[in-house]
Amino acid sequence: METVRLVLLFLHFIGFGALFGAWFAQLRGDDGGRRVTAGMLHGALTQLVTGIALVGVGQALDRDLNDVKSGVKLVVVVAILGLVLANRRRTSLASGGYLAIGLLTLTNVALAVFWT
Repeated sequence: METVRLVLLFLHFIGFGALFGAWFAQLRGDDGGRRVTAGMLHGALTQLVTGIALVGVGQALDRDLNDVKSGVKLVVVVAILGLVLANRRRTSLASGGYLAIGLLTLTNVALAVFWT
């Protein structure tokens, strides 16, 4: 089971990399050219699925999980996914929506790292 947890954690990091990398790649672009990419969508979905699976495996392994932290991180990733899904058909993304996706992604990482 520990191997499953580590594989899920690895995939969770890959999801973060896809989401943040796709967002960061457009950071210096003009406002009219920013859009939701497949990397953002797949990264957000990967983060959601692997995050839920990590909590399940952690509970199966009797790890001491912080349920409030897991719940807050779930809300943040659902908000990211909601923004990505709501804007994926648009040819350009408003600065506010674009920044929200990136800042929520960074917030989720900060929660994981600093909330012990």
